[in-house]
Amino acid sequence: MSSFEQPEVRRDILPIPDVPHVGLTTYDAKDPDTSYPPIRDVRPPATAPNVLVILIDDVGFGASSAFGGPCQTPNFERLAAGGLKYNRFHTTALCSPTRQALLTGRNHHSVGMGNITETATAAPGYTSVLPNTKAPLPLTLKLNGYSTAQFGKCHEVPVWQTSPAGPFTAWPTGGGGFEYFYGFIGGENNQWDPALYEGTTPIEPPKTPAEGYHLTEDLTDKAINWVGQQKALLPDKPFFMYFAPGATHAPHHVPQEWIDKYKGKFAHGWDRQREITFERQRELGVIAPDSVLTPRDPEIPAWEDTDPAMRPVLEREMEVYAAFLEHTDHHVGRLLDAIEPILDDTLVYLIIGDNGASAEGTLQGAFNEMANFNGMAAIETPEFMMSKLDEFGGEGSYGHYAVGWAWAMDTPYQWTKQVASHWGGTRNGTIVHWPKGIKEKGGHRNQFSHVIDLAPTVLEAAGIPAPTLVNGVLQSPYEGTSMLYSFNDAEAPERHTTQYFEMFCNRGIYHKGWSAVTKHRTPWAMADAVMPALDDDVWELYDGNSDWTQANDLSKEYPEKLHELQRLWLIEAVKYNVLPLDDRQIERINADSAGRPTLIKGNSQLLFGNMGRLSENSVLDIKNKSFAVTSELEVPAGGAEGVIIAQGGRFGGWSLYAKDGRAKFHYNVLGIKSFSIDATEPIPTGKTQVRMEFAYDGGGFAKGGTVTLYYDGNEVGSGRVELTQGFVFSADETTDVGRETGTTVSPDYTAHTSKFNGKIAWVRIDLGEDAKDADHYIEPDERFRVAMARQ
Repeated sequence: MSSFEQPEVRRDILPIPDVPHVGLTTYDAKDPDTSYPPIRDVRPPATAPNVLVILIDDVGFGASSAFGGPCQTPNFERLAAGGLKYNRFHTTALCSPTRQALLTGRNHHSVGMGNITETATAAPGYTSVLPNTKAPLPLTLKLNGYSTAQFGKCHEVPVWQTSPAGPFTAWPTGGGGFEYFYGFIGGENNQWDPALYEGTTPIEPPKTPAEGYHLTEDLTDKAINWVGQQKALLPDKPFFMYFAPGATHAPHHVPQEWIDKYKGKFAHGWDRQREITFERQRELGVIAPDSVLTPRDPEIPAWEDTDPAMRPVLEREMEVYAAFLEHTDHHVGRLLDAIEPILDDTLVYLIIGDNGASAEGTLQGAFNEMANFNGMAAIETPEFMMSKLDEFGGEGSYGHYAVGWAWAMDTPYQWTKQVASHWGGTRNGTIVHWPKGIKEKGGHRNQFSHVIDLAPTVLEAAGIPAPTLVNGVLQSPYEGTSMLYSFNDAEAPERHTTQYFEMFCNRGIYHKGWSAVTKHRTPWAMADAVMPALDDDVWELYDGNSDWTQANDLSKEYPEKLHELQRLWLIEAVKYNVLPLDDRQIERINADSAGRPTLIKGNSQLLFGNMGRLSENSVLDIKNKSFAVTSELEVPAGGAEGVIIAQGGRFGGWSLYAKDGRAKFHYNVLGIKSFSIDATEPIPTGKTQVRMEFAYDGGGFAKGGTVTLYYDGNEVGSGRVELTQGFVFSADETTDVGRETGTTVSPDYTAHTSKFNGKIAWVRIDLGEDAKDADHYIEPDERFRVAMARQ
């Protein structure tokens, strides 16, 4: 080895240890014996490819035209024509679990993500906290010299860590291994007016919907700019890009011109759509030629049994969704075009769905899906839905399609998202493209594979070992199997031969072609649903060697085989922290009964002027109880104007603000009903307290109450809120002090006119007994006491 040759890099210990200089140290740098190797940045092996992982949200196997569906995705098809279609690739049946499994190469319960972060419990498989023994793939790649970036959805941050105060260890740029992040933290976002972050800093969208803004386009622009800069400045350094748009998760938002392309295309209904898609799938070869189309479950209504008057609404829901997916394909195509010069040496994974199609939109669909999540779907009457026909997909909607369409988008399989037992919930069409590493173009691969296989595949393609130590912590092995063996051998025996599934106690096991499954919970059954006893669940048995679609239940013919697989499921469940099974609903929403931390403790919370972008889990929960909001203001001589504090937005929330100098409280129920209480006189100028008190009627969830307004302890107005939201205001809208970001709770102002024109010293929220104050006024020493109690 010459004096300038670097020693071999050891990549199983990360960060790669620095090797100190050993040799002669001279006194004078001009001495001829002075010799040091040049400084070199860490780089992966010379043959390591760029990696682009594209994960589309909430797409069933039978939606994209690349896999026989009615939603036109020419760019997906173009990518498949140059690569491979994996027809038996599987996810976990839900978003957060699939994403954490993808990024870590481990089963979702192994990494604490047995469900979404909002329902985390203290059980090891469900904490939503990533163990430090399971470092994510992006971190491994970054520490081996890759540039890393994520664009879009991150729904893996524990809910108590989503505030602007962090900690940020679970955020993409905190501990996730990404050098750059542009996107959102949470399960979904308003595509027209999203809550965005750059790194960990909240930012506003670069333009308004009126100026043509749409989140998918924005994410694509940012991704294209990032990769262009990366290759311009570091052409010798490969990148790992994770592009995970919020599309096509609800709300289904897409420009009108894309919707118009599908007008009248779904008048035949979901039953007939299944048949059309099934025939296309057989022609394309993405299912076996002898496959059987599974029947509609009785819980899903037949198209012919739907109310003819509602069919235009049902058709419109599907037209919007199809347009949304085609619009997403268009922007994925822009990204692929941008990397065309380096596409040959870029390993592209396009996973069309992080789970099956979503059946969370009720049997009739939703104009505002939050109605169903609040157990208030009945508020959207057929008459209401028909009155909103032309608004679906636009800014005023927060819509979702009917269960029947979700079932059709999962053709030819049974069931949907959340149902991990059946392939409709977990089988997602996947395309792999890498001209330098894959010889065949337009091929098919039918080996069983799973989302946990992606990480080991990427490492093998890059020539990088799975690390044994990361940041001094011993790492557990990857649980996935590299798919590289199948890239150039269509007939290679599959290597991922056993895989368990579990979601909401819907469970299944795949083993050497056979699958045993049991469905426990129906996706559209919300909090009031009665769960059957776990031991009463009925198991089914399928021979995947001859039954591609799980159409022929063999449990009665082969009881011994069923028992063998049931035992194997239990063994795998114990191994990967699936137990204890947990089908509780309301108890898991409540942090105390679930056993997870909360950011805010006690019954009082003190906020200050200009605080904002506080997620719903970062603020005291005022739902289903009495509460008070007190603010200390400095009001200018011309009178008060603007938001004091607001939570939520156009599709549900509340706001205390000043309008024409007077205090006003506005409660918005799902964007469908609203209640306003006005003060009878202007807010005094100078230093003053504005307070509102809400006396909850009680008697259950989502009831009404009486609102009273006070200035400096003196009553100035009162009124009724007849109905409230019982569970959640929004998945993306936040709480702001002194302004309102995103969409607005009240039509009295916009985000741009919402800024309070005076000064806000503080705002305090009090709950229950703490909200009661005989003087309706908070003394300075009382405010100080609350502030100190929170230290």
